[in-house]
Amino acid sequence: MASVKPLRDTSTDTTTVVTTDTTVLTERPWNVVVWDDPVTPMKVVVVIFKRIFGYSDNKCTQLMMTVHHEGRAVVWSGEAERAQSYCVKLQVAGLLATIEKDS
Repeated sequence: MASVKPLRDTSTDTTTVVTTDTTVLTERPWNVVVWDDPVTPMKVVVVIFKRIFGYSDNKCTQLMMTVHHEGRAVVWSGEAERAQSYCVKLQVAGLLATIEKDS
């Protein structure tokens, strides 16, 4: 008589091993920096910040005053592509803006 072999393993002593990698690689954020210039009026800088970032009047005024008194201010921080986009928008609006890696 021919032997019959089951189509699947019917043994119940199998062990499943699940491993998870909990290592999360985070990249340092990019800062959008606005630099002081002697040309652009302070009120215009506030309007530009509000239009581009949607910040409140108080936050825009605070950032503008930081630029005015310290010569520069980090106005946004995050992923590189978005930082580049904000930088270009600020430059098109007439402000001196750059991006830099957060330290």
